[in-house]
Amino acid sequence: MLALEVALLSDKGGRKYNEDACGHWHSDDQLCCVLADGAGGHGGGDIASRLAVQELIQRFSNAPSRDGSTLGALLRETNEALIEQRVPGTARQDMHSTVVCLVVDFMAQRAHWAHAGDSRMYWFRGGRVFDRTRDHSLVQSLVDAGMLAEQDVRSHPKRSELRSALGIDGSILEVSSGDGAGPVAAGDVFLLCTDGLWEYIDDSTLERLLTAADTPRAWLDALSAEVMSAAAHKTSHDNFTALAVWASAA
Repeated sequence: MLALEVALLSDKGGRKYNEDACGHWHSDDQLCCVLADGAGGHGGGDIASRLAVQELIQRFSNAPSRDGSTLGALLRETNEALIEQRVPGTARQDMHSTVVCLVVDFMAQRAHWAHAGDSRMYWFRGGRVFDRTRDHSLVQSLVDAGMLAEQDVRSHPKRSELRSALGIDGSILEVSSGDGAGPVAAGDVFLLCTDGLWEYIDDSTLERLLTAADTPRAWLDALSAEVMSAAAHKTSHDNFTALAVWASAA
């Protein structure tokens, strides 16, 4: 059995309002964490992200998944719910949102996840990146095709162009899911974050700040300071949101 500690961070950055959302829910044996980054214009983005988080957590609490593929199906149900709640002529008419969801079974010491878009899940072990999701984006497609180096993703002019996100027709929605290659161990750390955070913080910096932090709250505070420093030259840099889960022996 594992003990899990959760910390949250969400900042509007240089924008007028925050279109990110995150939340978590737990049962007697599982923790479900969800993070979303909305878009839609005229305030629709913040509605979309909140709906994505609320709808997915509700669906999970009603029928908890035990593997990535089942969680991916819950994401698809959430997509249909988001589309159904659009209202023409209002801020809800063109709602979209990325979403990433992590489930940790702290009794069985297993993890699984699913996502759509470019909000990410990182899994750290021994202070190093052990696994992470791959974005549904144009630049990730270029990386996968060998046409762009991984280190150039953050500076590419079309970095924000997505291939998939909630709010598109289910027939073309791309959802990816995963199951951990092995058990979750004491000392493992998970991070869910929006592109407003990972755009400014590369893997080596994530690892360095993690190693220096004593608590998940301290780590997120250090990440926030790093983003604000790196984005200081941008007057309207993006919202940034992160959710950290630290595992320890119960």
